[in-house]
Amino acid sequence: MHREREKSANLRMRERIAHQAARIIAEDGLQNYALAKHKAARQIGAPDTHNLPDNEEVERALRDYQALYQRGEQSARLSQLRQQALDAMRLLGQFNPYLTGSVLKGTATRYSDINLQLFTDSAKEVELFLLARQVSYKSGEKRLYFGSEERALPVFTLLDGSAEINITVFAAEDIRQIPRGPSEKNARAHVRQVEALLEEG
Repeated sequence: MHREREKSANLRMRERIAHQAARIIAEDGLQNYALAKHKAARQIGAPDTHNLPDNEEVERALRDYQALYQRGEQSARLSQLRQQALDAMRLLGQFNPYLTGSVLKGTATRYSDINLQLFTDSAKEVELFLLARQVSYKSGEKRLYFGSEERALPVFTLLDGSAEINITVFAAEDIRQIPRGPSEKNARAHVRQVEALLEEG
């Protein structure tokens, strides 16, 4: 009986934290799920709890929050972000672009950026392409795991448009792999799939 009560209390705690984290992501613009969960735990008076929801629980709570409180705004914003993503993907078509992250999944907020993946054997060609078309960008890198191997990948952030577009450049052969990472582990969609999403919307 005691274990059942404890299990029920733990479940309620996870749900409370998940829903508070969802509100923080939707309203305050915090995009890091781990930070949102810890902030939510502090706000509900349980800063030391280890009983945190996983990212999927937070994502479900975020979908519920958006459907309840932000339906019209979120739908319009999502369409705008997907159209901006599609325009960029068409521009970068020669580099085999894919959309990933919250804009693909439908959980993008008013603060979300767009995440694209390119699959090409020359990141330098991507940069020369952007320079030739006078696209405003900044460059960087991110580290991702492919199995047990950690690799540094080039990232270009496009600065024109209503939302920033973060482009991670993979090797062409990486299309067959999905690296471990907070956004890269999720599904990705090519141009035709994004076009279909916009038509459905």
